Amino acid sequence: MTHKPFVLLVLAWLPLMATAQVPAPIQAQIDALMSRYAGEVPGASLLVVKDGKPIIERGYGYANLEEHIKAGPETNYRLASVTKQFTAASILLLKQDGKLKLSDPIRKYLPELPASDEKITIENLLTHTSGLIDYEDLIPSTQTAQIDDNDVLRMIASQDHLYFQPGSAHRYSNGGYVLLGLIVQRVSGMDLADFMKQRIFQPLGMDHTLMYEHHRGPKPANRAYGYSFIDGKWTRTDQDVTSATRGDGGIYSNIQDFAKWDARCTPTNCSMPTHASWHSPRRIPSPIPIPITASAGASAATRSGIRAKARASAT
Repeated sequence: MTHKPFVLLVLAWLPLMATAQVPAPIQAQIDALMSRYAGEVPGASLLVVKDGKPIIERGYGYANLEEHIKAGPETNYRLASVTKQFTAASILLLKQDGKLKLSDPIRKYLPELPASDEKITIENLLTHTSGLIDYEDLIPSTQTAQIDDNDVLRMIASQDHLYFQPGSAHRYSNGGYVLLGLIVQRVSGMDLADFMKQRIFQPLGMDHTLMYEHHRGPKPANRAYGYSFIDGKWTRTDQDVTSATRGDGGIYSNIQDFAKWDARCTPTNCSMPTHASWHSPRRIPSPIPIPITASAGASAATRSGIRAKARASAT
């Protein structure tokens, strides 16, 4: 069985180009890079940016095979683990507000957790150094209904041991970011989706970006669906039991909105408007020793003279 990565957001810089006109050889290179998404297959959307301005915005393949809807710049994809950088930014905004400290023990906000977790701090969750047991390994093999963030909290709270002492090692943790999302809710008094909308998406003009839980809240428009290649054909396999958790993977966005976020963030800082205006931004220094984008699964690559950041995932 082959899974088709159904999200590919690419932000590329072509520094040698003097105009917005893309030379045919460069266009051919780009098309070659995206060839696996071309045709009657689950697709992708591509954005190429030069000097802050888009010079290529287009889709490849299909967002919805059953209804023959092609992928385009407006197609919304589930960002999966790329969501984590927005969850991290939400925590940093609350730190900026003076409502929490990164050195705070997480049991201050999640008292359901056992005594074995007493040394875990918010910073440990941000940097994947908590030692928490992976919630995916705690899901019963007979589980068919989707689990939510509160289910994850209950599963993690049922464990009285860790993989290692907090801060002593690194182990990627989806559960840690689910807990961060819950901390955002409890500290802010807002639903996580509402907090991100009010504090991140609306101020940055990301009008088509939202955090979505299957069968709950507004649905993302123009969305792409996930597929797997089974028995010689593409079969929709868009949701599984972990697709409803939010802090670790619940955001949907498109390349146009994501470019607005990318333009406001560097590896160490995110410039966020103080209110709904783009004026008078504040800088939010990142305490994380690795870039927020890298911790959330972004990668950088150079091929055929094109430097690009690519982010890919499946539901």
